[in-house]
Amino acid sequence: MPDAEDLDRGFDLEYLDGFSQATLVTDKHCRLVYLNTAAERMVGVRRDLLLGRPLAAAVFSSDHQGAAREVCEQVLRGLPWAGALDALRADGSTAYTEVSCAPLRRASEVVGLVFAMAEDRESPEQDHHAHRLADRLTGLARVNAELAVAEDLETVTKVVISEAADAVGATVGSLSLLVDDDTLMLVGLRGGSEGAASRWTRYSLHTQTPAGDVARSGETLVLVGRDAINERYPDLERAADGERSMVALPLRMTGHTIGVATWSFPGRRRIDQAELEFFGVLADTCAQAIERIRAQQESAKQASRMQFLVDVSSKLSESLDYQRTLVEVARMAVPVFADWCAIDLFEDDRLHRLAVEHVDPAKVALARELEDRYPARRDADGGAWTVVRTGEPLLIPDVTDEMIVLSARDEDHLRTLRLLGLRSVLLVPLIAHGGVLGVMSWVTAESDRRYDQGDLPFAADLGRRAAIAIDNSRLHTETLEAAVRLQHAVLPTLPLEIPGWDVGCHFSPAGRTEVGGDFYDVILLPDGRLVVFVGDVMGRGVRAAAAMAQMRAAVRAYVADDPDPQVMLARLDRLFATYDVGRLVTMVYLLVDPEHDEAASLSAGHPPPVVLSHDGTLHQLPSTGGAPLGMDPDGRELVTFPLAAGDLLLAFTDGLIERRDEDIDVGQRRLLDAVPILGEGCLPAQLERLVAQVRDSRRSDDVAAVAVRRRM
Repeated sequence: MPDAEDLDRGFDLEYLDGFSQATLVTDKHCRLVYLNTAAERMVGVRRDLLLGRPLAAAVFSSDHQGAAREVCEQVLRGLPWAGALDALRADGSTAYTEVSCAPLRRASEVVGLVFAMAEDRESPEQDHHAHRLADRLTGLARVNAELAVAEDLETVTKVVISEAADAVGATVGSLSLLVDDDTLMLVGLRGGSEGAASRWTRYSLHTQTPAGDVARSGETLVLVGRDAINERYPDLERAADGERSMVALPLRMTGHTIGVATWSFPGRRRIDQAELEFFGVLADTCAQAIERIRAQQESAKQASRMQFLVDVSSKLSESLDYQRTLVEVARMAVPVFADWCAIDLFEDDRLHRLAVEHVDPAKVALARELEDRYPARRDADGGAWTVVRTGEPLLIPDVTDEMIVLSARDEDHLRTLRLLGLRSVLLVPLIAHGGVLGVMSWVTAESDRRYDQGDLPFAADLGRRAAIAIDNSRLHTETLEAAVRLQHAVLPTLPLEIPGWDVGCHFSPAGRTEVGGDFYDVILLPDGRLVVFVGDVMGRGVRAAAAMAQMRAAVRAYVADDPDPQVMLARLDRLFATYDVGRLVTMVYLLVDPEHDEAASLSAGHPPPVVLSHDGTLHQLPSTGGAPLGMDPDGRELVTFPLAAGDLLLAFTDGLIERRDEDIDVGQRRLLDAVPILGEGCLPAQLERLVAQVRDSRRSDDVAAVAVRRRM
């Protein structure tokens, strides 16, 4: 008996003979290695005949040997146990015996077990049962206090299936909660047969089970003995062979049952009325703790959702680029509200996957591969196309393996779908103006969360906000495109080639949807002179566009008669005096005479042009002030300046240099610093580069610019 010798070397077992209570010691294989004199008297067999034998067969009745083995297995895992088992006497009779079992440790390793046994003789002097009951009630009072302060469901579950079970001597403890009117969910199980936790994750309230019966009736169930259990539940899984007892307690709140706590005991468990009443108190405290935690969790969840909607609304309003924004929204939802989030847009009679997010990039790649290989079928039930057709949300609280099998196209598809571990699905339509723009899909997997009807309003609200953002963005895009088309329709189409000149023109609207009032033109006269003008009609919209078209047409008409700058602006002033143009208009008008290498400029309240000489010299024409067209012309001053071969002239509107948060002189300097790039190559391309470098990135105003360079 090497284990007995090993225990003898590590422990002085003979001192146990001084105990008046029967005490037995086993090795880690549950074989007897020692029993004291009191134990020898209790069983009526000499110790030398018992040593080395399995404890269960040597000491307990045949009906309780399976229970004794179960107790040994539990205590070998480091969990003490106390309860009642029938001990076997030498004459073959049995005695109801209170048993306590604790692990025997060397350092942190369990190397054996110690059993203390007291035969219940119901005498005042040796009322071990009364002592045991008092100990149990004390333990239950401690457990009750822990439940009262538990802060999460995991703690409540641990207290019920472990600490409370230990206090009452149960080797199996379980806690099941109702998830709807027909379904119980097993939230915790200690002990039981192998694989029971996975088999009973969710089960019907109407199946013949102790928890189901108690949940329906709301009454406590007590079954003492194997025969009582078999008679009522012949198909019930057994935690161990032999005698057993069980108690199932309803967890009730204000007239309805929210769950069931179940304890299973080895042997025929005597349950006193006082103990049963205390069980009821503990069940009530457990129910109150669960409802309190659920209320706190619901409050926190609603607060989190409100903050999420605020954050999403802010994100959606940041940009009119809805595609980029919705990708961010999908990313924000993971993993707070979903393990997977996908957004599909309905365009061109097809569903286009815009975004798919998961915390694991490898799974995102897997999902995209699945979408490419197995696109959603239009005629399939229960998917995104169903939501598109009906315009209604789709909730799948539990994704079953049968559902996955039915949706799989082939074995490889089935294997991959199972690998994703989908648990619950919620799809909501993205609806604006009565039309479905797309579908947002939320899926849970590894978190094992489950969507229910309570999640629908939140998901629908998020879908509505996303749809409005999509609709607004599309409307903005369509309106902006129309405005740009209108703007370009009234802007000039310059000849591809103007002899003797390199020409670059630029126009870009502000980041708004209304047409602006900037205009320009370059006209080569028959005598070789060149007219350049750039103007700005104040305001936006159709009236500004009409004024812009009117001004440009008038200039072109007057140029044909007399291109002189002073004559031109005088005629335009008379135009304003004769007709109600209705807008302030600024303009700079230039007439270049290549034959005499000079140019003339006249400004009506417009920013002065810039000249870049062929030798790199840079200067800005003087700002002569002057009022806009149609107002007092006395302040205008004609400026003449040289413009030789190779020189460059740049005229522009104020949108190029103005920014709301700085003085215009800063913008002027920024422009002058950038103008030299116009001498570095292709003029149209370099003009685009200059505008991008100088203009306000917020695009708060239209920009028009014309650059002309005399060829050498």
